[in-house]
Amino acid sequence: MRIGIDRDRCIGAGQCALTAPEVFTQDDDGFSSLLPGREDGGGSALVREAARACPVAAITVRAR
Repeated sequence: MRIGIDRDRCIGAGQCALTAPEVFTQDDDGFSSLLPGREDGGGSALVREAARACPVAAITVRAR
């Protein structure tokens, strides 16, 4: 899968990092980012749920 984070839309709510902490983290400014090596989701079943949990729909998940 391909994961995208719209950094202009992200408000730093952290729902993605709470839902799928093995894939998402928050940077020093509090905005969402992917953990190194997790650009493909690392096989986590929670990536799509993390995208749905984002209150501003800043995360997109697409099949490769």
